[in-house]
Amino acid sequence: MNIPMKAENFTAVGSFIKNVDFDGTEVLRVTKDPKIEAFDEPTFARVVGTKFKNGTIEGKVLSRLLPDAPEFARGFLGVAFRIDENNEHFESFYIRPTNGRNESQLRRNRATQYFSYPDYKFDRFRSESPGEYESYADMGLDEWIDLKIKVDGEHAELYVNNSKHPVLVVNDLKLGPDAEGDVALWGEEGTEGFFKDLKINPS
Repeated sequence: MNIPMKAENFTAVGSFIKNVDFDGTEVLRVTKDPKIEAFDEPTFARVVGTKFKNGTIEGKVLSRLLPDAPEFARGFLGVAFRIDENNEHFESFYIRPTNGRNESQLRRNRATQYFSYPDYKFDRFRSESPGEYESYADMGLDEWIDLKIKVDGEHAELYVNNSKHPVLVVNDLKLGPDAEGDVALWGEEGTEGFFKDLKINPS
């Protein structure tokens, strides 16, 4: 199912959204509401009327740093899924484009991230299971990046730029195999995010 990238097809949650022209294509621009200071929060453009449990989610994202982006900004953009009605629980994969080609191997190893809201954010995973919910993938700022997420029960895979194999595999989605809900386009502090070509295919 192709999702038209019209702002009226999305609900802004902890974010600001609008349609913009990008090289002749209408895309959705998403930025986090700066009043929300915590990280890995429901700060996204929620697709109206998408009940998703298992299947695939695909789209293209492009990340830029805002002029006032803090030093720790990495161009965070991603996809949230299985979002409950009140935005109190969801799963998410996101990317850190500035890490993809960084000179630090540790930064490279943190180019992608899985988190589960509200109990399992990146910092908890990094403390309790270092390296298990993050991975390397080649990417950069200001370029279109293909993301594909496959979900089946407690298992999920993230593919970047049409990779043959997943760059990140999660075998224990923290909300369990029966969670379901909406899909959203997620952004974090310091990031100007652009999204296009969104496809949601429940199985």
